[in-house]
Amino acid sequence: MAKRTAKRKPTSTKKKKKPFSWKLSRQNQIILGSLFMLLGIALFFSFVSSLSSWEIDQSTITELGRREVQADNALNKFGAALSDFLMHKGFGLAAFVIPILITLTGLYYFFGLTLKKLVSKWFWGLFLMMWGSIALGFFSEPGNALGGRVGTEINDFLQDYTGSLGVVLTLIFVLVIALVRLFNFAPDKSLNWVSARLNSLLRFFQSIELPKIDLSRNRQEVEESFESTADLKSEEVELNHLEEEVVAETRPSPAPAPTPTPTPTPSPSTSVTLDTEIPAAAQAPAPTDEVDFKVEAVKEEKEESVIKAEKLVKDYGEYDPRLELGKYQFPPIKLLDSHGLDGAEGGITINKAELEENKNKIVATLKNYKIGIAQIKATIGPTVTLYEIVPEAGVRISKIKNLEDDIALSLSALGIRIIAPIPGKGTIGIEVPNTKPSVVSMRSVIASTKFQKSKMELPIAFGKTISNETFVVDLAKMPHMLMAGATGQGKSVGLNAVISSLLYKKHPAEVKFVLVDPKKVELTLYNKIERHFLAKLPDSEEAIITDTTKVIHTLNSLCIEMDSRYELLKGAMVRNIKEYNQKFKARRLNPEEGHRYLPYIVLVIDEFADLIMTAGKEVETPIARLAQLARAIGIHLIIATQRPSVNVITGIIKANFPARLAFRVTSKIDSRTILDGPGADQLIGRGDMLYTQGNDVTRLQCAFVDTPEVEQITEFIGSQRAYPEAHLLPEYVDENSGTSIDNIVSERDSKFRDAAEVVVTAQQGSASLIQRKLKLGYNRAGRIIDQLEAAGIVGPFEGSKARQVLVPDMYSLEQLLENETT
Repeated sequence: MAKRTAKRKPTSTKKKKKPFSWKLSRQNQIILGSLFMLLGIALFFSFVSSLSSWEIDQSTITELGRREVQADNALNKFGAALSDFLMHKGFGLAAFVIPILITLTGLYYFFGLTLKKLVSKWFWGLFLMMWGSIALGFFSEPGNALGGRVGTEINDFLQDYTGSLGVVLTLIFVLVIALVRLFNFAPDKSLNWVSARLNSLLRFFQSIELPKIDLSRNRQEVEESFESTADLKSEEVELNHLEEEVVAETRPSPAPAPTPTPTPTPSPSTSVTLDTEIPAAAQAPAPTDEVDFKVEAVKEEKEESVIKAEKLVKDYGEYDPRLELGKYQFPPIKLLDSHGLDGAEGGITINKAELEENKNKIVATLKNYKIGIAQIKATIGPTVTLYEIVPEAGVRISKIKNLEDDIALSLSALGIRIIAPIPGKGTIGIEVPNTKPSVVSMRSVIASTKFQKSKMELPIAFGKTISNETFVVDLAKMPHMLMAGATGQGKSVGLNAVISSLLYKKHPAEVKFVLVDPKKVELTLYNKIERHFLAKLPDSEEAIITDTTKVIHTLNSLCIEMDSRYELLKGAMVRNIKEYNQKFKARRLNPEEGHRYLPYIVLVIDEFADLIMTAGKEVETPIARLAQLARAIGIHLIIATQRPSVNVITGIIKANFPARLAFRVTSKIDSRTILDGPGADQLIGRGDMLYTQGNDVTRLQCAFVDTPEVEQITEFIGSQRAYPEAHLLPEYVDENSGTSIDNIVSERDSKFRDAAEVVVTAQQGSASLIQRKLKLGYNRAGRIIDQLEAAGIVGPFEGSKARQVLVPDMYSLEQLLENETT
């Protein structure tokens, strides 16, 4: 019996049957869509041909089994039978709706569109087909099958009970229902539209001015007008003569006569006095009601470039960076999991007994130390509950703060945090972890109104605060973020939350990511969106950077990109990337002069401590440059590390990263390194974190986004049409590599041959070896090493390791050197 049982196969190895699912794969959708489209097109042509051949094909319908019998229909006997059934025995000309609906269904499946709107289209299509069949049956003559048998029978049935008038009124009522439901038809809007069109037409005719021709004037009036014109001319001549006399009398003479001269009497043809001879500049004429007075504002002249830009915008519209991927669809919220928290209060369970118990313990503990409490209030969050205490007058705050461990002991809590006082409030806060913490799903954060309606440049939804409010910040305002925490406390989830927030809000043309992953496993999920959102070096095969040497090259390439962007901003005479892009969209910058639309670039480094340990200053220097200068041109840094020590997060790094995000750390020293204060060591882990961007520290519960959710997001984005390749950064040439100048034989060091023999003999290429063997200085030995690299004797620089020797023995070295001399 024992042997028999040993031969039996365990039941657990049997394959479980997959549950049946109605959901079609993408390939099956394409196949089914093409089938529907071809079927709809075939039915349409069959119906068209049936309009002329249905009488001839009537005899072939009854003989479908005979192969020699042929029909004139486009689909032969099958088309003739189907047309007879759907048109003549069915709905008449209204049956043309059926192939249209079938073709539309095929298009929806073929292009992968959502099928929710298709159901309404089928409903209203069949509704229109039935209405059209009855209407055609009413207006068609007896024996004419325009409405088909269905329309004719229903029409006869309705006429037997309601008469022709009842059928007409019924059809009109059903048509009104369709217009209201489908096109939001409203009589008041229609009347307003018609009256607006009539008023505009009336204003157009009123604006047309016809020339006025007065035909009533006779010849005598014309002659009188000529005479009056002549009198005016004579008066004008006499006025001019009088002005000359007045001017002559007012001129000073060398010997004025004392005797008075008689005043000249003006001629009767003029009634002008001397007062009217004052110049117009000295005295203005009195205003009259008959004179039209117009004030014309002087328009400021525009620059020629502005005029050209306005004309381009008028002709072609503003430049749209999203146009190349105009059909790009943002990932839907349904790709994220709610993690089973669909209840009230956002998934937070309120335990009143626990709140009352904790309140009594806090009051009792403080009472033991003779500290009275005037008021206490509890604010329940997803992970911790904040108890706000108003102490009695005369109680010192430091006395309560020193009781942190005693309160934690009385509450039996994992770790409490005392905020004394809470900024902006006259209270003292005690944060106590909940017995059953709630999970904050990324779905609830992304779907929140605060995130969906945010107008930020780079919005990031971290999670929820103690008061259960969604916490959204702008990465462009930070401008860089430093993230730290012990292993397994949620840093990788936090990075995924940051990247997912930007993927849900920004178009591929607006933001690019540079992902650095020394661990090689955390950020590989984003390989699928390489041609949408990632940026890389021109000679790099993978967009996710894992090699330390490639990290150094990428950081220096970003510095080159930063300098080139500043040159563009200088040429455009703007101060930041936002103003530059607005000016470029308004077509006020010429692409022929090197201007281009600048997307935001977000550099994400998952494990910064590993880079500092392997590369040191080569990594720290370009990061410090980017952190100091790259804010205005749209390059932002997010650095995460599990070792927040002072030799990793140096003073230069901390000074340029005002936004800090701290998960749980192991000691108060690490907390002070990342936050400049305690608190991170009192967190409870699993996404519990502290965020600061200055003086205030905010406690948050990080939104949880699982690996399958990230895979679904990247799969959805990666399956769409993308750019031909990833966004290319400027090319960077390493200065440590040998150049062609070093390979000039005449300029080689006198000790070059001796050094080559030493290196080949020892099979170790290092400057220190040449220093010891040839007794040279470090600088000269370094130059010789560069010359040996250029000559192909040693390999490139590999950090702290010795260079690889490429020549195996002395014989090969002699041949190499002889070939160079010849």
